[in-house]
Amino acid sequence: MLHTVAKLHYEAEMSQVDIARRLGVSTATISRLLQRARAEGIVRIEVLDIVTPEAVTAQLIEGLGLRDAAVVETPAAGVLTALATPLGGLLRQAELSAGSVVAIGWGRAIREVIRAGLPRIPGVLTVAATGGMQQQAAHFQINEFVRLAAEEFGGTPHFIHAPYLPSTELRDVFLGDAAISDSVALWDRTDVAVVGVGLPHAINPPEASAATLSEQALFQAAGDVLRHYFDADGTLISWEGESRMIAMSPAQLRAIPLVIGVAAGPEKATAIIGAARAKLINALVTDTKTAQAILEALLPR
Repeated sequence: MLHTVAKLHYEAEMSQVDIARRLGVSTATISRLLQRARAEGIVRIEVLDIVTPEAVTAQLIEGLGLRDAAVVETPAAGVLTALATPLGGLLRQAELSAGSVVAIGWGRAIREVIRAGLPRIPGVLTVAATGGMQQQAAHFQINEFVRLAAEEFGGTPHFIHAPYLPSTELRDVFLGDAAISDSVALWDRTDVAVVGVGLPHAINPPEASAATLSEQALFQAAGDVLRHYFDADGTLISWEGESRMIAMSPAQLRAIPLVIGVAAGPEKATAIIGAARAKLINALVTDTKTAQAILEALLPR
């Protein structure tokens, strides 16, 4: 009878009086049976906490050891575009001015937030954080992102017209070019970097990220920032080809006052945690669903 009473009250939404009449018992008996059902775990009542962007932002900063974070309520659609607003807020707080340097990474999130709009900061210098990729997909076009970001800021773009992964010999040739070396020199005086956080290749198909065979073999990787791979604990993982990349190094990223990781999707929780632990990002722009997934992953097991 305990199970029957519980189903009639909580699932069929019958009142205790109606259940008592139907079963031919007193209302007091029905009340006692419902109390027993809760006490014995047949019925469990859960009051869900309302997760606000403000609450999870503070938890993310503490849990990941970040300098700053900005979280937006997860929209029904267009979550990457929605990240443009909190990103703009962090950029304004950075107090950039004419001559400040903003390094730009690549990826779907970077593409969408730039297309959605950046704050006006006249005179800012934007520079590519890596060389380019011989890929047609829109999210690989890093020099185009640099151009668009400069246009939004009202600043000056600095391109790197070289592949991100040349041979060792060609790398030296490219870096000897005055235009390229001038852009690369900006990496050492970057004030803010805006980068994506990549998924491990076990989740992200190689064609989606133009991964080399060596990169695809990094099964222990939790993710990457600018092709610098790390595990869930934040330990960097080397791979064949990394030494010949034309890209900001981990040391250069760690020296930047504000490195903003822009990422969304609960599946990226472990990658974001690893990026923060590796100190390749020290700020995060994301949405509430991703933030919740990160906080759940940080709970002791």
